Amino acid sequence: MRKGIILAGGKGTRLYPLTSVVSKQLLHVYDKPMVYYPLSLLMFANIRDILVISTPHDLPKYEELLGDGSDFGLNLSYKVQLAPRGLPEAFILAEDFLDGAPSALILGDNIFFGSGIPPLLEKVSADREGMHIFSYLVQDPREYGVVEINEKREVISIEEKPQNPKSNLALTGLYFCDHQAPALAKALKPSARGEIEIIDLMKQYHKIEQLKMQQFGRGTAWLDTGNPDSLLDASNFIATIERRQGFKVACLEEIAFNKEWINRETLERLAEKQRNSFYGKYLYTLLGY
Repeated sequence: MRKGIILAGGKGTRLYPLTSVVSKQLLHVYDKPMVYYPLSLLMFANIRDILVISTPHDLPKYEELLGDGSDFGLNLSYKVQLAPRGLPEAFILAEDFLDGAPSALILGDNIFFGSGIPPLLEKVSADREGMHIFSYLVQDPREYGVVEINEKREVISIEEKPQNPKSNLALTGLYFCDHQAPALAKALKPSARGEIEIIDLMKQYHKIEQLKMQQFGRGTAWLDTGNPDSLLDASNFIATIERRQGFKVACLEEIAFNKEWINRETLERLAEKQRNSFYGKYLYTLLGY
């Protein structure tokens, strides 16, 4: 079975002083912690064994928030990252946890929304070979990794923050890899900034003709939370969706309940625990109250 990795390290310096004492991924996006959103994505992919990687300072806070994952029908583990050394280091840190299983790595500050996402993730998760990367059409891709594809939607090239992009397909912080990821990550050489780069891992998979690209289409939102304005925009977007449509985005208890990973008794206990909040009242509606 595929296992999940959430990388929730870093200092979030672009959000100071908000993140001077708390991890960015523990900040709220409207009515729930930011980390709920990437967790929900892994759940949509039917991934239940998940490793959360964060700093020595912040990891206990994630453990306090999420526990062992049983409230959400998950099996959560935790791992310290002493210092940021590049995204592929997540696969190296997770090697024992993965134990030869394919993986899905998502950055802890990535928020996706759209009805087409769950079936796409289920389909990709079932493919145990190669590396799947996910792109999103943007107006100005110069601040992102950019993927170029041919008419068969095969990857031609990948570039990091190019001044003259070859396409408008920006790479998101979501990567589905086979069992080779830890070994390939270990073989990477650090870049000029002293880190191993995720784009170099993609190039390794491309070299062995096992790099596959999926595109989030129209009707899908990919939200940035890198600065105060984008964090506010993300909260406003989620608030608008929830108020108008009446359901919650990234409600982990609801996803688990619908997938029958938790039973009615567990959901009722979780609703009672949060009964004074709008979130808890929403959980009661799932029970028909």
